[in-house]
Amino acid sequence: MFEVFRNAWKLPDLRKKVLYTLFIILIFRLGASIFVPFLDSNAIAGILGTNQTDGNLFKYWDAMTGGSLSQGTLFAMSITPYINASIIIQLLTVAIKPLERLAKEGDEGRKKLNKINKLVALGLAIFQAVAFYITLRNGGAVHYKSGFEGVLAAITIVACFVAGASLIIWLGDQISEKGIGNGISMILFAGIVSRMPNDIYGLVMTMQAGELKNVILVPIILVIYVAMITLVVLMTNAERKIPVQYAKRVVGRKMYGGQSTYIPIKVAMTGVMPIIFAMSIMSLPSTICYFFHIDGRGTSFWDGFVRLFSTSSWLYALLYFLLIIGFNYFYVAITYNPIQIANDLKKNNGAIPGYRPGQPTADFINNSLTKVTLIGAIFLGFIAIFPIIFQNVSGITGLSLGGTTILIVVGVALETMRSLESQMMMRHHKGFLE
Repeated sequence: MFEVFRNAWKLPDLRKKVLYTLFIILIFRLGASIFVPFLDSNAIAGILGTNQTDGNLFKYWDAMTGGSLSQGTLFAMSITPYINASIIIQLLTVAIKPLERLAKEGDEGRKKLNKINKLVALGLAIFQAVAFYITLRNGGAVHYKSGFEGVLAAITIVACFVAGASLIIWLGDQISEKGIGNGISMILFAGIVSRMPNDIYGLVMTMQAGELKNVILVPIILVIYVAMITLVVLMTNAERKIPVQYAKRVVGRKMYGGQSTYIPIKVAMTGVMPIIFAMSIMSLPSTICYFFHIDGRGTSFWDGFVRLFSTSSWLYALLYFLLIIGFNYFYVAITYNPIQIANDLKKNNGAIPGYRPGQPTADFINNSLTKVTLIGAIFLGFIAIFPIIFQNVSGITGLSLGGTTILIVVGVALETMRSLESQMMMRHHKGFLE
């Protein structure tokens, strides 16, 4: 990785792109330090630090925003509205024919879908900002609640949150156009990485607490995280290669075709999307109960219900694992079409050795895809629930989102490395005259 960065830095145009990307990330981090008026940041940290928010959407948003949500800054919502809008539009593309046609129209269709995505993200940003304002007001984190001052405070807070989310989307677009890698992914990567020093400091403080158990467990946690990073890198790059042979054909005096290639099926082709789907579903019960002031510390039925859906519950881990597997299959089904691949191979005189073109080829691709998807789903489920299991066994809190953040950070890092390598390869590609 460092070798790739060093080689990219030697090229003037790539160096400008890297510096531009770092400049946009710097602006993002500066915006994450600007506090929204009329809010008490200490009160917000107190609200999100209680057990009442354990396992709900606010903990998830805080992890995805790099802690900006718990500080009440301008970028408190980060890119969560855009991510949610992307998921909604991607699902609707399968169900609504006009959106499906746009997805198949190439660059122009993708541009139109991107505009629709941004409009949906704006609507979700307004909804999330209002919901977060109500939560903060009920939790005593807003200085003015009634009268003209209360209306002014509400409008200012909601407007700042929406403006911050819109600005982040624009910054991400600038990285995609003029920088390196996917802009939205880079913003998400920067937010999560910025939180890591505090997490490491928390582990060090836990080790210095004096308990022998913590002194032993904290180094083990660091070793486990290194092992998880290695596993994520291996599984992200792992793929099933289906061989393809193209038939020879003669056109005039020339012969075309006859080459052998393969269809790559990645083991972890869905990335972190199934985990985001599953986490959103699992956090809904706790979030709804939080708005009704049910914190799980009582003896009522609903208090017990909240405890079942906290991240320290074994039932939560089991349901979380099953949902990840289910959403992984669902996401692969809507993004990967074996019949279309088989038809494309047939049109281009290609075939998989040992299988006739058409339906037998589609069945073979579907069977291979099902097996690979199962391996990828189990891998994602293991990465997601292992920190939860380790937290329950060790008693060290704050690890429930560790696997998800590692998956995002490593995935974005690998994607950025591939982008740099491809751009360097284009610049060093030898022409036919050499």
